Amino acid sequence: MVSSDDEISVLMNKKMKDLQRKFNALIELKKINKPIILSDSNFDIEKSKYPLLLVDFWASWCGPCKVVLPIIEQLAQEYTGKVVFAKINVDENPILSKKFGIQSIPTMILFKYGEVIDIIIGALPRGQIESKLRNYLEK
Repeated sequence: MVSSDDEISVLMNKKMKDLQRKFNALIELKKINKPIILSDSNFDIEKSKYPLLLVDFWASWCGPCKVVLPIIEQLAQEYTGKVVFAKINVDENPILSKKFGIQSIPTMILFKYGEVIDIIIGALPRGQIESKLRNYLEK
C-alpha cells in the first residue's frame, strides 16, 4: 500500500524535474542570438524546449525567403532571451513540410512550448512580424 507521503514525494519529484527542465531551457534561451537550424530529425526534441519559438520554413531558391532572412536574423538578436528563431529548409526536410502543410514559402510558425499558436504566411514586413511576436510576449 502506498502512503500519501509517498504519493506527495513522487509528485514533488516530478514537479522538480519539470521546473529544472524549464529552468535549463531558459538558461539556454539566453544564449541563442541567431536562428537555429532544425530538421526532420531534431524538430520534435527542439520544438518543446522553448517558451516561444518562431520557425521559418524557407528554400534557397525562394526570393521572398531571401527578403525575410535578414529580418529574422535581426529579430533573433534583438529578442535574445525572449524568443528563439529557427529555420527549416523545405527542400531538405520534406516530412516537416508535409506535416505542417507548407504550400507557400516563406511560412513562419510560432510555437509556445511545442504547440502551434500562430502562422505567418508570406514575406511580411518586419513590423508585422514583430507585432505578432509582441502579442505573445505580453501574454
